[in-house]
Amino acid sequence: MRVDRKVEPMALRREPHVLVVGGSDSSGGAGIARDIETISALGVRTCLAVTAVTVQTHEAVTEIHNLQPDLVADQMRAALQANEVAAIKIGMLATEQIIVAVANVLRENPQIPAVVDPVLASSSGRPLLEIGAIGVLKHELIPLCRLVTPNLIELAILAGSELAMDEDGALQQGQKLLTAEQQALLIKSGHAVGCRSTDILLRSGREPVRFDAPRLAGSMRGTGCALASAIAAHLANGSLLEDGVRRSKLLVFEKLRKIGSSGLRVP
Repeated sequence: MRVDRKVEPMALRREPHVLVVGGSDSSGGAGIARDIETISALGVRTCLAVTAVTVQTHEAVTEIHNLQPDLVADQMRAALQANEVAAIKIGMLATEQIIVAVANVLRENPQIPAVVDPVLASSSGRPLLEIGAIGVLKHELIPLCRLVTPNLIELAILAGSELAMDEDGALQQGQKLLTAEQQALLIKSGHAVGCRSTDILLRSGREPVRFDAPRLAGSMRGTGCALASAIAAHLANGSLLEDGVRRSKLLVFEKLRKIGSSGLRVP
């Protein structure tokens, strides 16, 4: 079969892409490696803007090298020019300056839904965002995003409060972060306790929507990356937000369930 190589790149351009903005993880357990893996599994193409290069294993982060903010923005603009970007997934941002650079590109492309997983620290506890940048993240970037996906620890930090002790407390913190009618917040329950894992989707002026599943024993690195990336992939394919969240939670749950049933430890 003859393939016209002059036509192929244009055909690829027209396929929906998710632009992944985030840091590398040399272990492959999280970061852009997990993002690409998840989005590709859902049949959607990816393009990249790397914010930081990390040296890490599954146990610890030993080095972090942040890229220049202008370089991050230039990567984003090049990816947007080259491809049909239908959604943007944002992870590790590292510095205040990178946040501002990413926010500027989002303002240039308000028609593209952005999903931000507010990465504040690694699984081992190493900070992945400068403390002074949290306010910039809240005020400059989050209002531009279609969905924000904090876990309970990240939610408390972003809300400037103590860790929520119950669902009512988490909902109150979440309401503080909703800044626009078109924005949504998905409160992840991975750091909660109990036999059920219930994530809550908050939207202004609408009743919260709960996504419930059994809580599985054990853990896997990169689940937050995978969940946000899957939601972005579903948005890129035209799914409504609520349906995309439901399908993405099921995907992550099934992956964890298979890991648990096999007895394997997956980073």
